[in-house]
Amino acid sequence: MNAEHGTPASAEPGTLRPGGRTARVRAAVLDAAGDALAEQGFAHLDLADVARRAEVGRTTVYRRWGTVTGLVADLLTDMAESSLPRSETGSLLGDLTANARLVQRTLADPRQGALFRAVIAAATCEPRTAEALHRFYDVRVREWAPCVRQAVDRGEAPAGTDAHEVIRAVSAPLYYRLLTTAEPLDPAAADRAAAATAAATRAGAYVRPSPAP
Repeated sequence: MNAEHGTPASAEPGTLRPGGRTARVRAAVLDAAGDALAEQGFAHLDLADVARRAEVGRTTVYRRWGTVTGLVADLLTDMAESSLPRSETGSLLGDLTANARLVQRTLADPRQGALFRAVIAAATCEPRTAEALHRFYDVRVREWAPCVRQAVDRGEAPAGTDAHEVIRAVSAPLYYRLLTTAEPLDPAAADRAAAATAAATRAGAYVRPSPAP
């Protein structure tokens, strides 16, 4: 057992969900890590600096997370778990618009937008960060996919529509704008992304192809 946290020593750093004082320490460290990432980027993220910002001992941070990538992986896990739940507006367009506006507000936020840029950049060359980022988006896509299945049940979308592809398509234009332009991410951009995806969904663009005979 880990003497400090009472957790199995063989557990991968940053994967446990503690309670009590340890939960408060984790929250402080992850908040500090997010600030450091947004300010300095992944390349300059340092566990000792994060410990100083969080006002916890270096030993605690090194023992619990072990590496910068372990810390970032836990940060992404926490972000996925604490994201707002999906909305249910009763229509495909309404639900996709709610999703797009949630993504837009997140990416337009100075801290969150900078944090995502840093993590995405790190994921291009650091496999564990890439894996954590994939898990983050998998959680979020699975959270919102039921709204597409409900639209199929209501007759708003054709049978066989790939719900996960629809949800990915909503946010894709917003991430593209974030990463490739200096144009602001405003609610109008979110509404356009949602409207285009809803129209493509209704037209059958995301229907899964039938298996070959």
